[in-house]
Amino acid sequence: MTAITLEAVSDILQRHTPVYRTRPPVYQTAMLADLAAVWSGHHANLLDIGGGTGVMAETMQALLPVGSVTAIDVVDRYFPTLSVSTGVYDGAVLPFEDGSFAAATINNVMHHVDVAVRGALMAEIRRVVSGPVYIKDHLARSPLDHARLAALDAIGNIPFGGQIRARYLTWREWEALAGAQGYSIAAQSSGQYRSGLMERAFPNRLEIAMRLDPA
Repeated sequence: MTAITLEAVSDILQRHTPVYRTRPPVYQTAMLADLAAVWSGHHANLLDIGGGTGVMAETMQALLPVGSVTAIDVVDRYFPTLSVSTGVYDGAVLPFEDGSFAAATINNVMHHVDVAVRGALMAEIRRVVSGPVYIKDHLARSPLDHARLAALDAIGNIPFGGQIRARYLTWREWEALAGAQGYSIAAQSSGQYRSGLMERAFPNRLEIAMRLDPA
């Protein structure tokens, strides 16, 4: 596994967007470190669901133990300079054969998925992915947490045209969502995303990475 440092992540992101020439990717670096903390082994190929602009798929391919990464989303916002494979789908059926991928990631996406279709999304992931699912998302414990997370989504997504409508999950909801498709939460991590006044306003416990292992 390549060392995940602010400099390494910044170097990759700057190749695709000038935003990170003046905005250090502290959050993205913490996210990758959290994913690395729950990672298990090397995966020949990885499906990144809800890939957005594709830059996180690019950094995962470069810095995590994986052979190749394919990013997929419901709209095409991908930067044209990416080296990873990209695709667009209808939000319902992943356009891949059963067991096409060794693992999957779904990063800061599930809270934007309608509650009624989250189970169907997990079922599709289970169909096309033979191994673990790595999730980076949020953990809400109270109405105040929901308000904090809504503010964070606005700060992080509006500049990139991302979605801000969301319904965040409690720990019990994460367990239920995983268990309904035969997954168990095998590992979790919550790293250092913010410090100082920002950490007081938006505690790091709001962020969580998990590895879901299939039964």
